[in-house]
Amino acid sequence: VQLQASGGGLVQPGGSLRLSCAASGFTFSDYSMNWVRQAPGKEREFVVFINRYGDSINFADSVKGRFTISKANAKNTVYLQMNSLKPEDTAVYYCAADPRGRLRPVDWYLYEYWGQGTLVTVSS
Repeated sequence: VQLQASGGGLVQPGGSLRLSCAASGFTFSDYSMNWVRQAPGKEREFVVFINRYGDSINFADSVKGRFTISKANAKNTVYLQMNSLKPEDTAVYYCAADPRGRLRPVDWYLYEYWGQGTLVTVSS
């Protein structure tokens, strides 16, 4: 099983980035996908959930209205489009897969498979 996150980098406040997470080694279409982030010196926090079909999404309040997510089952890839980025969005972003439906955001640590993370830095 492998989850390969990519697309991170340095961006100015107000800018945009698109993260990708490419999956292999399991049946991607049977899994919900999630993004979790960890800011420097802080615990990991839930960012967004998308169900296996891509038609049920739940965002953390901190990113609602600025981030969007899509799941391409034919490509075994999930995308996180991040717009209007703020310095407080600076973090390592991890994608995670889980065969269950939506879990409580605080239960992010229960996700079954994890990627290695990609660093997003929002700074002028």
